Amino acid sequence: MPIELIILIAALIVTFLVFTWLIKVVKATIQTAITIALLVLILQLIFGIGPSQLWQKIIELPQLIWQQPTK
Repeated sequence: MPIELIILIAALIVTFLVFTWLIKVVKATIQTAITIALLVLILQLIFGIGPSQLWQKIIELPQLIWQQPTK
């Protein structure tokens, strides 16, 4: 078996594995983005909380956690 054929087969296997991993990452990213969009939409429609208000609270969250008194 020539060395070029072995390198070609190895390259195809690595390419397939990387492509499969990339598809999984893109799928998880899209699923997460859709979930966040649905949550923001529900918050806006049901509770009247807009995206800017939500973003402001997310930015303030580390400060609130840091300022909590320890027991």
